[in-house]
Amino acid sequence: MARAQTITGGRDATAAVIPGRYALSVGLPNLPAPEGWRWTPLSSVARLESGHTPSRRHPEYWGGSIPWIGIRDATGNHGRVIQETIEYTNELGIENSSARVLPKDTVCLSRTASVGYVVVMGRPMSTSQDFVNWICSEDLNPYFLKYVLLAEREALLIFAVGSVHQTIYFPEAKAFHICMPDRKSQDAIVEVLGALDDKIELNRRMNETLEALARAIFKDWFVDFGSTRAKMEGRPPYLAPDLWSLFPARLDPDSKPEGWATSTIGQEVDVVGGSTPSTKEPAFWGGDIAWATPKDLSSLSTPVLLQTGRQITAEGLTQIGSGLLPVGTVLLSSRAPIGYLAIAQIPTAVNQGFIAMVCRKRLSNVFAWLWTQANVETILQKANGSTFQEISKTNFRPIPVTVASPAVLKAFDETVRPLFDRIVANDKENRALAATRDYLLPKLMSGEVRVRQADKLVGEAA
Repeated sequence: MARAQTITGGRDATAAVIPGRYALSVGLPNLPAPEGWRWTPLSSVARLESGHTPSRRHPEYWGGSIPWIGIRDATGNHGRVIQETIEYTNELGIENSSARVLPKDTVCLSRTASVGYVVVMGRPMSTSQDFVNWICSEDLNPYFLKYVLLAEREALLIFAVGSVHQTIYFPEAKAFHICMPDRKSQDAIVEVLGALDDKIELNRRMNETLEALARAIFKDWFVDFGSTRAKMEGRPPYLAPDLWSLFPARLDPDSKPEGWATSTIGQEVDVVGGSTPSTKEPAFWGGDIAWATPKDLSSLSTPVLLQTGRQITAEGLTQIGSGLLPVGTVLLSSRAPIGYLAIAQIPTAVNQGFIAMVCRKRLSNVFAWLWTQANVETILQKANGSTFQEISKTNFRPIPVTVASPAVLKAFDETVRPLFDRIVANDKENRALAATRDYLLPKLMSGEVRVRQADKLVGEAA
């Protein structure tokens, strides 16, 4: 093929050489290539493109049909094919800016602010100036490039400079060299790693469906009172007979099903907070007791907490009044920001950024999880604070909750808990699949492991 052209303008490629760990380098490194592989300038097999942000002073440039990838899209979809974006621009926005619509399969790397996040365009899109983008020639499988960039995450941070905001500048990006085999071998590597990613994506979508189904059931039963209203309006049953018979036939003067109670969340679950043992005392830290912060929930794709970033010792646990919370505790971040939500699958202590709900009374943890989701706006209205918004336990506990009959609550748990249990199982399987992929990724990218060997490991994991 003809040499791919680089279209970014600006300064030329740097003459510096900064080797990566496996198959990417700034400049041509003095590293041997695996047998059958070669080092080549990335610009010789892929066209480098920048991005841009249409002026925000012109609202008419925004809200169209052209997906526009920003940093939040990349951090939320790292390593994935992206089909939708948070913001969209339009033809007017493209015409009046330096942004360009790039084709499907363009590989995008965040180069500033949050360096090293990689997504692949699932359809024509544009990006902000926070990305470097590559349109691959037929000599380079775009997904092989994606896996190289994923494998070189640590090196990408080394390629970036800046004391406040790390940035990979274009002279360095233009000087990228890639170590790669022929296209047939690239395709084989992509097929191996892609099988794991496909299974992960399938589980992710299944979990989205399961969570949406659980939310829909909760809304119908406890927000819209759908069965009771249907009975009042003479509509036919839409639930199984044994479930349908559990719901009252009328609403009471308070517009809730007859016989159901009005209570507060503070009366129905134990609401507790947490704290942070002194970070100046080493004896409190580095143990084997999970200690959660809202950051542990910020990156979860499911409402399932399986591990925490930091651990404390038994001595550290004595500094936390709420102690070690049991498996099944519902965790809601109470500040910075309010609204991260998960059910702990491990015993954990928590810091002061949580409202933790221990469900030992009439309401189960799956009910509390879905009730909290359905009442986020109410919770936010109860928040206050001058520096950042926070919902206190004092303001949280009096929030009203409608409590159904014991038979309805039991039926709800029997209906929804299997959905949540499936979400947990899928999440655990995804972690195992991701661990296999992350184990294989650098080995395949460095030529240490060949496809035939990797195939066996993938077959055992997928």
